[in-house]
Amino acid sequence: MASWVQEGETIDYTPSAAVAAGEVVVMGTTGIGIADRPIAANEKGGLVVEGVIEEVKATGAITRFAKVYWDATAKKITTTATNNVLAGYAVEAAADGDAVVRVKLMRS
Repeated sequence: MASWVQEGETIDYTPSAAVAAGEVVVMGTTGIGIADRPIAANEKGGLVVEGVIEEVKATGAITRFAKVYWDATAKKITTTATNNVLAGYAVEAAADGDAVVRVKLMRS
């Protein structure tokens, strides 16, 4: 029998190194979460895993509803799936010159 634990928009997370508020955390190969406030090393905090975020993007245009990925090396959203983890999909188009893109978070 299942027991209710929490809503699910935010999940508990205990990092081995400090995480800044707004920092993207890669959750294995399942997706990304965003620290909703600073989390000290080895202390429990929260990662936002549902909703829409605005994040820095790689160069190039992104069409509305395109799947987007987190490039952990460049620390940017990209449309390149290879070696990156699914972040979600673009809720608005972003032109090549735009610095950011709005992303609906999803898990793979």
